[in-house]
Amino acid sequence: MSQLKIREMPEQERPREKLLARGPDALTNPELIAILLRTGRRGMNVVEVARELLDKYKSFAELSRCSVKELRAVKGIGPAKAIELVAAFNLGKRFAQERLSQQKLDSPELIHELLGGEMRMLQTESLRVVLLDTRYRLKRVESVSTGSMNESIAHPREIFRPAITYSAYAVIVVHNHPSGDPSPSQTDHSLTRRLAEAAELLQIKLLDHIIIGAPGEGSPGYFSFKEAGVL
Repeated sequence: MSQLKIREMPEQERPREKLLARGPDALTNPELIAILLRTGRRGMNVVEVARELLDKYKSFAELSRCSVKELRAVKGIGPAKAIELVAAFNLGKRFAQERLSQQKLDSPELIHELLGGEMRMLQTESLRVVLLDTRYRLKRVESVSTGSMNESIAHPREIFRPAITYSAYAVIVVHNHPSGDPSPSQTDHSLTRRLAEAAELLQIKLLDHIIIGAPGEGSPGYFSFKEAGVL
């Protein structure tokens, strides 16, 4: 393990100076994280702490799901650093969604682009409702339930509550299958029927119910009840 401090490194190899001189594309992933962390810990400089962090979580997707509490448990990551990392990843997520928020979200492909990458990495089932205005543009995404999914947790009243609260014209319900297989279960079919009935009563358009899985041979990585002709 190197104990070379950042200030002892050649100036052109220090992350901040390297970014100023050559731009962000010249930096490695640990170097970019190191700029946010700013300082290392005893016996390990900040780039090495950043590399250790990425080795622990394997990918930006995994790291981006960490809470402040989880990050603080990593040696060398205090509360301020943890907060800045969580803020940075959420800015990135919102930036990625910004383009989609300006267009009509009426197809499973676009919803998959909006939420697929994030929900595919979840280790437990999560159900979210995408709220749309009269032009089918994004108002917001609300998380309804997390954990083992069943009809009691994912009750229509809980799913449509955000739509009523934020005066959504239409909704798309999205949940994930951590197994990677997006094929709907009998519970998924039953829930979809109940959602369609509730939507009709509430006069809120249920555009689709989408299940996020993993892409495979001949599979886009999701199942759409609308495409299947159920909705």
